[in-house]
Amino acid sequence: MASRVSNIDDLDFFSSEQQIQEIEGKLDEAQQKIAEQENLIYKLQAIAGTQVKPTDTTEVNLAIEVIVRDSSQIRRWFDPVKLAGLAESIKEVGVRERLWVRSVSNEKYQLIAGERRYRAAIEAGLAEVPVIILDIDDNLALTLSLVENLQREDLNPVEETEGLLRLLSLRLGIGRQEVTNLLYKMKNYEEGRSRETGFPNEQVGTIKAVFKSVGRVTWQSFISTRLPLLNLPNDLLEALQQGKIEYTKVRIIARIKDNESRQILLQEAIDKELSRSDIQARIKAIKPTSLSSLRSKFKDLSSQMLKLPSAEWENSKKTKKIARLLEQLEDLLIETPQA
Repeated sequence: MASRVSNIDDLDFFSSEQQIQEIEGKLDEAQQKIAEQENLIYKLQAIAGTQVKPTDTTEVNLAIEVIVRDSSQIRRWFDPVKLAGLAESIKEVGVRERLWVRSVSNEKYQLIAGERRYRAAIEAGLAEVPVIILDIDDNLALTLSLVENLQREDLNPVEETEGLLRLLSLRLGIGRQEVTNLLYKMKNYEEGRSRETGFPNEQVGTIKAVFKSVGRVTWQSFISTRLPLLNLPNDLLEALQQGKIEYTKVRIIARIKDNESRQILLQEAIDKELSRSDIQARIKAIKPTSLSSLRSKFKDLSSQMLKLPSAEWENSKKTKKIARLLEQLEDLLIETPQA
């Protein structure tokens, strides 16, 4: 009988130990989330150039119907499968991370951060959600929304490009096209390919500070790999936004100018998950080589080579390859035609 009581005591002891471990695990998880939030707020404050302070009514629950979406939100597409999964999770445990809002007219609150949770909460049928109310103006609200979204790992390249351009536009106080022009001028100036004798240091400092704070891409890489996105056809942009295909593959498909041929290849690349080499092979098959196209391609490549910065020409591996190709081209030119 004593043995039986001892076994029960042992069970109670191990059960208590397990509960303690579970509680400690939850505490660690909560502390990690707090640390992540504090780090994000620090980044937001650094890039916004001001302090972000919540109002006295910091942590409250608001009815979903009084929260309005921000029409300037850069994220326009959300994966429906992942959104449904989040909605199911919210049904079970609720919204764990509070949404960021600010008070606007007519007893409404504008959503600043947390649109994915907001949409999932609606899908889950929640009547209210936990929020943090921030006392900030229009300009800072837009800045915080942009920065918060740019921290997201699942942000697609199109939204990332538009978000960074808008953020730069806000910080520099100029229009989007002016930002683009300024970035290209800055690139040319720093590569020694500009005739300008000087460049506004304040604007350069702001641009570099924004890219450093966001930390997703360097300003040089943004110019060479992100800005060209703005010139892509709509069908390719839409596929990118929905995460159906990688950016590197889209750049190859964009070489096809015929809309119908491009759309057929795009769909095939998505359905069959074609590699870049597969896509290139299909482009060669559907794009016959003509004398005029060869001349045009040679002219384009020559122009691109002449625009290469000096640092690229100093790359020994590249220069050796270029030298070999030029020798092959020279051999073709001096060959005597057969009678």
